[in-house]
Amino acid sequence: MRKIPKVMSTQHPDNVSLPFFAETPDMSGDDEIQEAYYAFSHLGCDEQMWDSEGKEVDDFVVKKLLTKYPHFFRKKRLGEELFLTLRVPNPAIEKEEAKILVEALESIPRSMDAARLFYEGEPPTPIFEVILPMTVSAEELNRIYYFYKNFISGKQNQPIYEGSITVAEWVGEFLPEKINVIPLFEDVGSMLRADEIVREYLKDKEEDYLRVFLARSDPALNYGVISAVLANKIALKRLYKLSQEIEKEIYPILGAGSPPFRGNLTPYTVDYVLSEYPLVETFTVQSAFKYDNPIEDVITAIKRIKNFVRYPIEDFEEALALTLIEKTTYEYQGIIEKIAELINLISRYVPKRRMRKLHVGLFGYSRQFGKITLPRAIGFCAACYSIGLPPEILGFSALTKEELWQLKGLYKNLEIDLSIALKYFNPKSIELLPEIKNQILKALNVINRLNLHVETDLEHREITSRIIRDLKGENYSNLSNLIIEAALLRKFLG
Repeated sequence: MRKIPKVMSTQHPDNVSLPFFAETPDMSGDDEIQEAYYAFSHLGCDEQMWDSEGKEVDDFVVKKLLTKYPHFFRKKRLGEELFLTLRVPNPAIEKEEAKILVEALESIPRSMDAARLFYEGEPPTPIFEVILPMTVSAEELNRIYYFYKNFISGKQNQPIYEGSITVAEWVGEFLPEKINVIPLFEDVGSMLRADEIVREYLKDKEEDYLRVFLARSDPALNYGVISAVLANKIALKRLYKLSQEIEKEIYPILGAGSPPFRGNLTPYTVDYVLSEYPLVETFTVQSAFKYDNPIEDVITAIKRIKNFVRYPIEDFEEALALTLIEKTTYEYQGIIEKIAELINLISRYVPKRRMRKLHVGLFGYSRQFGKITLPRAIGFCAACYSIGLPPEILGFSALTKEELWQLKGLYKNLEIDLSIALKYFNPKSIELLPEIKNQILKALNVINRLNLHVETDLEHREITSRIIRDLKGENYSNLSNLIIEAALLRKFLG
């Protein structure tokens, strides 16, 4: 049985501070090669997600890592102790990126060739798993699985033309012969069907395990933080039940970021997150986690995750969770509809931390409402925090007192997450958003029934007050600098 990694370093652009090795503010190219090595060698991560979406991506990452850091990778073999996992575009959603999927899959045998030249004897396969974002069906997973098997590794046995030698005889073998496809579920509907989709996908496969990736940011962006947490928990519970039923291991991955809205996974909250999602095998550490905190704290926290032994989630009433999802989603989306214009304006001034375009959201508001588009989760979060409006509170206005206590029973770290988020609340944000004033006040009234420990960050409030003043006066010249100042205090951009 192969080793299943516990800590996946990612390329999410949620950091304010730049790592020491970054040559430009928006990291790209060789910066990301160095980042992968740094995550492995210094921080102790055992997996690096490699984003294959967008033109800036380096498909020769394996060759560059092995030739640039030979001593390290001879001791810690890529594909055996450490893992590089490609995130590929989903052709069903990102049609303009569809051919990049083919290029990314074609790079897998090329990476194997690089490993053969580097390692003596039987080399480990350096890349053998890909992540499919925005998965909504088993068919999408099968298309990638069988496309690779039939058209990439499968072509090696074909003659170049009738009576000629085979492709493998001409240019060498195409290995591995098959790959694992990791579904990434990003919308609540697919998350709630994750067990059905996984069951369908595995039914004709010999594999005795599957890694399954649950997003935490995009569901929060599209449905609110309550729905995101509860949908994650339902999916985890159902996947665990499925794994017992079909007698195949399912290893969940959780894509958590630093803000409470996106998962509240920081070096200082690791134990809370592990207790909230005890069924998760692999946690993502995103850029803010890695670069906006002291390195010794980052390394200690990563060790905590690596030593964690997962255990079954406490049983809970799914019907109650589904009712709360439905009720708070409706409230949250109604609020977002009213503030989208302002959020889009502010997000234009949020600094970009990666060169390439990140993928479009699955059920973004352009689809949901027909007329509303939102930035991605990091930009959205940064925009909200920059005006002192923690997005975590949006949607709580729908809850009764009884529903709040029911939620507290389902969402273990509710009070901890809200206590952290409300440090950055600025009452003046209501002046910018008169159309949702009643919902904000009602949400605060509901939340104040909880046992919170809020220590307002007065320096952050002062900066967000300046941002609010500048927005009112339509003075945008210093907005980016102020957004960065506030983010440095929070230790995350968005």
